[in-house]
Amino acid sequence: MSCASSPERLCDLIYIGYLCKFERVTAPTTLGNDLLRSAARLSRWASRHASFDVPFAQARLLALLDELGPSRVSTLAAADHSSQPTTTTQLNRLEAAGWVHRAPDPDDARATLVSLSEEGHAALDSVRLARLAVLSPALDQLDGPALARVQVAIDVMNELLAKAADTTDPHPTRKDG
Repeated sequence: MSCASSPERLCDLIYIGYLCKFERVTAPTTLGNDLLRSAARLSRWASRHASFDVPFAQARLLALLDELGPSRVSTLAAADHSSQPTTTTQLNRLEAAGWVHRAPDPDDARATLVSLSEEGHAALDSVRLARLAVLSPALDQLDGPALARVQVAIDVMNELLAKAADTTDPHPTRKDG
C-alpha cells in the first residue's frame, strides 16, 4: 500500500495488530515512539540485569525525589502515576530505611515535603552504579565513533527533556481525577 505524500510531509503506514487496519503516522510521531520505546527498553534491560538491594518501586521513587527535589506526596503520586496511598506506603518504607526526610511545607503548614536524605542519595547512587555495571561491558564494545554518537544522542535527549519541561501542560493527555 502506498501513501500519498508531499515533500513537506513524510508518512509511514503502521499495522495495528489485532484491529488489522492501517493508520497514518507522521515521521516525527514514529521517531518519538521509537525514541520512547528504545529508552524504556534500555532502562528496563539495565534494571532487570543489575543486582541491587533497593526494591524497584522504591528506587523509582528515590529517582523521582532526586529529579523533582522536595515534594508533596500528591506530587510524587501524580509523577509516578500511582495512588496517593500507594505512594505513602512506599514513602513510609523509605523513611523507615532512613532514605527520606519529611518536613513541613513552608507554603502550607498543613502539608509536608519529602526529600532525600544522605542515605537516600547513597541508596540511589548504588542502584545507578549497579545499572551502569551491566551496561558498561556493552559500551566497552563500541568504538570511538559509536561512543561519540552515543554522546550526541545523550545531548539531544537532554535538549529534548529541557524543551519538554518547558511545556505548560506536562500531561496533556493524562486524566487526573
